[in-house]
Amino acid sequence: MPARGARSSPSAKTDFPPSCLSLSPSGKKFRSKPQLARYLGNSMDLSTFDFRTGKMLMSKVNKNRQRMRYDCSSQAKDKPDLNTALPVRQTASIFKQPVTKITNHPSNKVKTDPQKAVDQPRQLFWEKKLSGLNAFDIAEELVKTMDLPKGLQGVGPGCTDETLLSAIASALHTSTMPITGQLSAAVEKNPGVWLNTSQPLCKAFMVTDEDIRKQEELVQQVRKRLEEALMADMLAHVEEVAKDGEAPAAKVGGGEAGEEEEEADRSQDVECV
Repeated sequence: MPARGARSSPSAKTDFPPSCLSLSPSGKKFRSKPQLARYLGNSMDLSTFDFRTGKMLMSKVNKNRQRMRYDCSSQAKDKPDLNTALPVRQTASIFKQPVTKITNHPSNKVKTDPQKAVDQPRQLFWEKKLSGLNAFDIAEELVKTMDLPKGLQGVGPGCTDETLLSAIASALHTSTMPITGQLSAAVEKNPGVWLNTSQPLCKAFMVTDEDIRKQEELVQQVRKRLEEALMADMLAHVEEVAKDGEAPAAKVGGGEAGEEEEEADRSQDVECV
């Protein structure tokens, strides 16, 4: 490495630092870092060399090393593996033994995690989102909601009969568990703590044989009314078809009579001529 030296000009009366020069073993003088870099060429990296002190800056050396490591690791990660050939067995054998790739096999069984099948937790009092929803028929008239039995009583703040009916209907269609209501008696004191989100917002109830019998009678009445409505609709349809069949026949008969009258008039005109 060239030696460092400093020389001050006696005639200079400025505040600038003394001029620096570097002496090589051969006696060549260098007055600037670019001049030294031109002399050395690519044989040495002077990016971390301080020309004024004549020393290598260790902080820059460490940064360059870290940058080189990062560049090497990033190039290794970003380089895609485009080789689609099957790997070869790394065994002590004269001949290369390729690896057999099996994508599907009858003995392969997919293992399911039972924890993933657990239902997601529900928000407290989510049934309130169903309040205010009404059903309309095809004529855009409001459908009257059904009356709940006396045994079904709502529980929780702001629980109305309409909200309870929507919650029970939602539980019947989405849940596979039996609907028993809130079994804990402490839910009335503090619903936010003891509420069971898998059950609708109603007190615990018991379905008796009398309730089942009343429901069967109601179903029979509804079926009978439906049967009467279908029979009336079918008879009305038959009458319409019968009327539509008689009208074309009358039109055909009237057309033939008109043609006969026209022919008679024509014959009378010919006789007059």
